[in-house]
Amino acid sequence: MSVPPLDTRVPAVLLRTDPNPFHHGTLGAVRSLGRAGVEVHLVADCAGSPVGGTRFLAGIHAPPPPGAALDEFAAVLRRVAERLSRPALLVPLDDASAVAAALLREQLSYGYLLPAAPAGLAEQVADKAELAGLCARLGIPHPATALPGSAPEAAAAARELGLPVVAKWSRPWLLPAGEGLRSTVVVRTAGEAAALYRRTARAGSRLLLQAFLPPGPDRDWFFHGYADRGGAVRGGGPGRKLRAWPPGAGLTTVGRWTPNPQVRDLAERLVDALGYRGVFDLDFRRDGATGAYHLLDFNPRPGAQFRLFADTAGVDVVRALHLDLTGRPVPQGAPVPGRTFVVENYAPLAVLLPQPRELAWHARDDLGPGAALWPLWTRHSLGRLLAPRTARPPLPVPAPHDPTHDATERASSH
Repeated sequence: MSVPPLDTRVPAVLLRTDPNPFHHGTLGAVRSLGRAGVEVHLVADCAGSPVGGTRFLAGIHAPPPPGAALDEFAAVLRRVAERLSRPALLVPLDDASAVAAALLREQLSYGYLLPAAPAGLAEQVADKAELAGLCARLGIPHPATALPGSAPEAAAAARELGLPVVAKWSRPWLLPAGEGLRSTVVVRTAGEAAALYRRTARAGSRLLLQAFLPPGPDRDWFFHGYADRGGAVRGGGPGRKLRAWPPGAGLTTVGRWTPNPQVRDLAERLVDALGYRGVFDLDFRRDGATGAYHLLDFNPRPGAQFRLFADTAGVDVVRALHLDLTGRPVPQGAPVPGRTFVVENYAPLAVLLPQPRELAWHARDDLGPGAALWPLWTRHSLGRLLAPRTARPPLPVPAPHDPTHDATERASSH
């Protein structure tokens, strides 16, 4: 697979505030641009992470803390820009960073290249409650949703939607650490819904309740893409989740590039209607009763498994972003149906799947992360196993990814 000719005079700054040391999407972005000769800088916490072992990183910089205010993001990015002393591509890798970068776009124009999306749109689509409203307005299938205004209303809404129901915090990137709150859970009783609502003040955003779409074979899908300056969708495609962790829920551990005209049409129609520009990652679940694909999440950033969609021209969504914003044409490669992406610390036996496939951590041209993975993963897993048990939270929802997918993909926090 060839590498398109990127403008190597323009470095890239990858930004992530999520402290998950096993965020494989970060390594995918570093390798994607680094292999093309781009100087890559990472603004993230890499303590105890295999990412720090990659040979494609030119520099690692301290990130804003989780829950940082906009001025903290601006200050960190200003310091990095001063060190680079030339314009750089900015690639947010979690929802908090994507929302902050979009809100700061004009302030950051002195040193960073960012897509020209409509003001406030990244924040709107990342907000689960706002997304439900957008889908209703645009006619995009979406699970029936209620926004209760009190604990009794939450209990009543849960009964009306039909138990069990899915409960989500509308802005999961605002969830505080140490509160035992998860971005998405299944609640089994009206009382559980009411109790969860009473924690709204601590969660930092609204609680919404959604009709539960049961999981099943061939039901969980995703679409990754890059909407260029003219609105054309490049560098991605539809994928099917084959395995997840935990099973039936959480992050994709094995995904396959699978043609799906219905999913593609929904993605392109949504992006066009919104005037969205930039990288995006959509999650869908097919309703087993009607066959409709319901949009569950719109992430205004690369998804963790974006490298699944590297086409015959070597283009993925991150390379498409760099090419487009530096004024270079994006090569039109052919899709590679059947190409598979495996996250080997969650699905070790899947590494035996036939080619074409890509592993999240191990790569022949970049041995450091793969060598570092297993000692770090073993230490992490033992630490979780030996940690004191606390009261169990409600069950995680069976959904394409736990929606910050990156903000709550915190090293198997599912």
